[in-house]
Amino acid sequence: MTAPVPLSGRQPRAVRSALAVLEEVVATGPGVTAKEISAALKLPQATTYRLLNLLVGEEYLVRLPDLKGFALGRRAARLAVPVVTTPPTAARAVVDHLRGLVRWGVHLASFGSGQVVLVDPDPDHPPSDAALLARYPQVSALGRLLLAEQADWRALVRELRVFTEHTVSGTAELAITLGVVAREGIARQCGELRADRGCLAVPVRAPDGRLVAGLALSGPAHRVAEPNPELVELLREHAERLSPLLG
Repeated sequence: MTAPVPLSGRQPRAVRSALAVLEEVVATGPGVTAKEISAALKLPQATTYRLLNLLVGEEYLVRLPDLKGFALGRRAARLAVPVVTTPPTAARAVVDHLRGLVRWGVHLASFGSGQVVLVDPDPDHPPSDAALLARYPQVSALGRLLLAEQADWRALVRELRVFTEHTVSGTAELAITLGVVAREGIARQCGELRADRGCLAVPVRAPDGRLVAGLALSGPAHRVAEPNPELVELLREHAERLSPLLG
């Protein structure tokens, strides 16, 4: 085994600077420019550009489509462990009320960590593996709600893995699908993770419009393909009730 190369005197400073750049992107939000980062951290612009290029190359950051700013990349999400928090009692009551009205599984997910985190899965209709939903958000309705909200959804998609013959696995096709989600305010997947199952999901937004959670119905794939309008309206109504409770 090769012996580790000892750190030089400059390397710890470079590591600290790279971490500071990451922190600044988190604090400022998607779209922060190299010039803004350089000014905030009092770093030479040449150093800032060098660090940004390194972090983009390692997929901790991504350049936004307009090439003017930066956002967190897929590897940055792995630096934080998602915390599963129990929703408030009033929110759980809203979810339970919907469960009493439908025969489908009803699941509540939080997007606070930048991933799909199930915070109230239906105990009578167990959802797909939580780690799988977090790792491949493009194949779940809840994950598509999250992706449709991103400036660049590719930053959160590790790979376009195929699970069934119905899985959307092309970049162009997924982009079209997410465009429909953003336009219509409802996401669905029909037999893409499991051939016999599908799900519908609608966003739960804070009073200021931020996406904070998703409410989903899971059921037979053929029912998801042509959902009953009354069922969709029930889902939307309960998501609206959750808004002030989770925002």
